[in-house]
Parts: sequence; C-alpha cells; structure tokens
Amino acid sequence: MKSTFKKTIIKILEIEARLVLKKYKPTIVAITGSVGKTSTKDAIYTVLSQFFFVRKSEKSFNSEFGVPLTILGCPNGWYNPLTWLSNIFQGLWLIIAPHKYPKWLVLEVGAGKPGDIKNTASWLHPNVVVITRFPDMPVHVEFFGTSQAVIREKTYLVEAIAHDGLLVINADDPKVLELKQKSKAKTVTFGFGNDAMLKASHDSIAYEDREGNSVPIGITFRLDYGGNSIPVTLNDSISVNHIYAALAALSIAVENGCNLLEAVEAIKKYHTPPGRLSLIEGIKNSLLIDDTYNASPAAAEAALELLKKIEGFNRRIAVLGDMLELGKISVEAHKKIGEFAVDKADILVVVGPRSKMIAEGAKSAGFNAKNIFEYADATIAGVELEKMLSTRDLILIKGSQGVRMERVVEKVMAHPEKKGELLVRQEKEWIAKK
Repeated sequence: MKSTFKKTIIKILEIEARLVLKKYKPTIVAITGSVGKTSTKDAIYTVLSQFFFVRKSEKSFNSEFGVPLTILGCPNGWYNPLTWLSNIFQGLWLIIAPHKYPKWLVLEVGAGKPGDIKNTASWLHPNVVVITRFPDMPVHVEFFGTSQAVIREKTYLVEAIAHDGLLVINADDPKVLELKQKSKAKTVTFGFGNDAMLKASHDSIAYEDREGNSVPIGITFRLDYGGNSIPVTLNDSISVNHIYAALAALSIAVENGCNLLEAVEAIKKYHTPPGRLSLIEGIKNSLLIDDTYNASPAAAEAALELLKKIEGFNRRIAVLGDMLELGKISVEAHKKIGEFAVDKADILVVVGPRSKMIAEGAKSAGFNAKNIFEYADATIAGVELEKMLSTRDLILIKGSQGVRMERVVEKVMAHPEKKGELLVRQEKEWIAKK
C-alpha cells in the first residue's frame, strides 16, 4: 500500500473510530505488554462475554490500523483499495445511523515503532488497561534502540487511563509493577507472588490417558482472592502464560461486579489462540507444541521450559527459527537461547540465518553437535523434520512471524486439512507471501 494512501486511510479510520466511541461510549479494555497480549485479550473476552455484550480485536489487530478497525467492526483491507473504501463507508454509516453497538471493547494495543501507542493513547483513553509483561529483551527493540524505550512507549497507555479507570498489572514483573506510580487509577495486581491481589498457586499440567499414552490436556491451579480459595481449570492450555491471561480476565470480572464462581466457570471455555503454545496432534503419534505466532528471547525460554516439563514422551525436539527485530542484541540473544536449550531438548533444529547463532550457543554449552540440524527456511525444515520424527516425539516449533514457522507445523501435523482452523497466518494474503 502506497505511503500517502496508507496515511490517509489511517487518519480517516481514526477520526471515524473517535466519533464512534463518542457516540456509543463503550467501556474500553486495552491490553499491552511484550508477551501474551493476544492470549490475555482472548481470555478477557471469554470471561466478559458471559456477562456483557463484548467485541474483541480479531486475531492480532493491534496496530494503527487494527485498533480503529476493531472499533468500527471492519476487516483488514490488505492491498485492496475497494475494501478500504468500503470500511470507510461502513464507519460513516455507524456514525450516522443508530446501531446495536457492543457495551465493551477488548482491544490489543501493540507498538511496532516509536509513537504507535502514544498516538493511539492520545485519543483512546481506555477505562481499563492491562499490562502483561516486559521481558529483558523485548521484540521490536531494533526500532526503539533499547528495551527501556519500548517500555516507555507502552507506558503512554497507562498515562491515558480514564480518571475513574482501572489498571490491571502483572505483579510478578518488577518493571510492570513500577507502573503503579504512573497512574492515579485504581490498581489490581495478579500473579504467583505475594504482591498479587489475585494469586495463583499449585499449578500443574493435567493429563489424559489415550490408548495407553499420557497426553496433556490442560492446566489447573488454585486461585486465592478476597479470602476465597478456588480451583481453576484451563482446558487446552498448558502454559503458565495462559494462567496469567486467566488471572487478568478474572481480575477485570470481579472488579466490575461479576460473580467470581461464574467467572471461573466461564474461563473453562477459553481456548489457546493458534500459534501460542497450541497443542496439535502430529504424525507418528507425536505431539506438536505450536508456538509459531512470534518469538522473543523471553518467550523462547518459556517455551523451552514447557518442552522440558511435559512428561510421557520418548524424545523432545526443539525447532527454533530466527528471532527478528532484536537489533544489536540479536547475536547475543540467539546464542543464549542455544545455551538455554541444552537440557531442554534431545534434538535441536534451527531455521534461518540468525538461528545459526542458536546452534553455536548450544554447541558451546555442550549440546551434542550430531543432534543439531540447520536449515535455510521453514519449508525445507518441515520436509526434513517429517523424515526424522519417531513415535511419541514431543516437538516445540517456534520462531518470529517473518520466518513463517507455521509451514513446519503444516508438514508434520496429523491432520493438515485442519490447518485453516489450527494454524496462524492462513489468510490467502499471508499464504501468497514467499
């Protein structure tokens, strides 16, 4: 899309979105952070939709386009000018004529470059802001220079909270917890530590016996809040990241008068978004941990920890692609992931030019070089992985968006006919990209 046309469309959609918010006055929940935004957004929607009329950002609609499009209820026009013009007319009609509009909007707000969140926050003024986590080496640092600059950008959302708003933050991250000082809004904290108002503990992966084999099916934990201790079950979710997402959702629910037991029951309906540590049946009775949506150093470490934690499989295989947008810390970050993988996987497969540093880091830390395989792109890696798999292998597949690691998953999933439902980036526009 040409720059002038893009800027014009963005401005028109933003103006329409502002007018729609002024007209319908929905309660706005805005989620940001460097890890877990989409999972948290989906968990919040799952719970709130049991009590209210709610709309959420579709997929990862978190950009300068995505936020206005969600407010207007319009699709991504990609490279089709007619679709963008249709979106503009749809927004105009929403402003002119009365419509049944959602009472709540759950919006994911991201920052790909300096100014993204600052510009959005200047007119969005959310009622609720949720901050997930700020890892030491966040994505997009290439465009910001430092991780502190990324955090500063996301802080603009906190500063924009409505005067009677609510700040919901991860108490286990000291950098996030510091944001309490940036706002006069009421603050609710969640996490595993003692600083959390909604506290999780005793988390464990739940397993099910299938034809004599143990298969992970979800995760359980205990929630302590307001003197109550309640067991919580997340079906089809196995990562601690999803517990944080659930805690954020339950925090908002109870602070808005929802019955806690009903909210806990509602969270059982939460399903892991595609490509975010999703469990997919693989060929040869293997199990795939699909974490192909994107990658950062902190998220890669968490995924490798999960690979090690799951029991009942013969071999553990880590398929790791390039982590993009890390700028000057790229070499160091990739090497550290290789070192970190040493006791987490039996076989290491790396994909892309930057991932060679993962292989180097693994070798330097003692990983058997015979069990390390390097490939130029995801398609080749998928073909070769298919050949090396054995019965009851557990395979983690992860990499940044631009590496297209979902192509690896497609090659080794047991039911590729379900790829449109199970995998990320299955829109025709994405598939057409090389």
